[in-house]
Amino acid sequence: MTIDVIEPGLSTTVQDTGRYGFQEYGVVVSGVMDEHAAIMANALVGNDDHEPLLEVTLIGPTLTFRNEAIISLCGADLSAKINDVTIPLWKPIYIKEGSTLTFGRPIKGCRSYLAIAGGLDVPVVMNSSSTYSRGEIGGYNGRLLKKDDVLHKKEAISEFSQILLKYFKSHITAAEAFSYVPWTVSTRLIEMYSQKSPIRFIKGPQYFDFTEESLECFKKESFQVRTNSDRMGYRLKSFKLELKQNIDLLSEAVTMGTIQVPPDGQPIILMADRQTVGGYPKIGYVATIDLPILSQVIPGEKLSFEEISLEKAQKLLIDREKLVKELKIGLLLAIRRMDGA
Repeated sequence: MTIDVIEPGLSTTVQDTGRYGFQEYGVVVSGVMDEHAAIMANALVGNDDHEPLLEVTLIGPTLTFRNEAIISLCGADLSAKINDVTIPLWKPIYIKEGSTLTFGRPIKGCRSYLAIAGGLDVPVVMNSSSTYSRGEIGGYNGRLLKKDDVLHKKEAISEFSQILLKYFKSHITAAEAFSYVPWTVSTRLIEMYSQKSPIRFIKGPQYFDFTEESLECFKKESFQVRTNSDRMGYRLKSFKLELKQNIDLLSEAVTMGTIQVPPDGQPIILMADRQTVGGYPKIGYVATIDLPILSQVIPGEKLSFEEISLEKAQKLLIDREKLVKELKIGLLLAIRRMDGA
């Protein structure tokens, strides 16, 4: 199956869940910014969690499908349409051959994930197909998509996807360019995207090295996400955070969500394309449960922080993982009903 890139969009890349196991050699993890949305997009079309898909940022691409396909879109609402007709998020969608997928103005969020049944056929580099554009590694030629690129889908699709395809073909009319199922994912899995709430953080190793005034402001003030923020890190602007005294730190491993404070006192939250080590003081770590919300913040918007205990953050993450497992079980049950319909 072939997809023509008519327009590439602002920043459209092939990503999966990341390139792990090579940080000791200086190779960054990369991968999707919003793993929650990406995993659900893949689940909705019968793919494994790690299957490569497209990460679409703010201004989406224009893609023409030369062949029929089953797709899903999860994450940000970027006004997606097929042949100028609006399509829903969080559902499997059948798209006919020759149809064109476009995106309009961003309505809510920053990044949308386009999964295609079977996954994209791109090279695997160090156990991952994720794009790290600074190093020209992985994805589609190690870079963002460009006009006139041609994407290919893997030929084989899962039994799950085959049943979906059979269902759609028996329910779509000749006049329709696409069709979708009557059900969607549980609101409990997506309600976080519509809530304006603080980003929860866990205290970092240098938390108490900051002045009391700085700590109070960190938890009470709003921070603007600067426009020069990217997949490597979110640069924040607000009250200057100050240390009680200068300290010398050895560089050590960092992870997604690490909140570093450089000498200018303006925090940087490390994201998917973060470096492997860092030496700035770490005031905190964004709780994994809130990384999807953080990844959907648009540069120029404001965010605030709220402290959470490690135990509470772990419990919330476990609870959400249970919901994702329930979704996958529910999808299998829905597919079986479709197969018997």
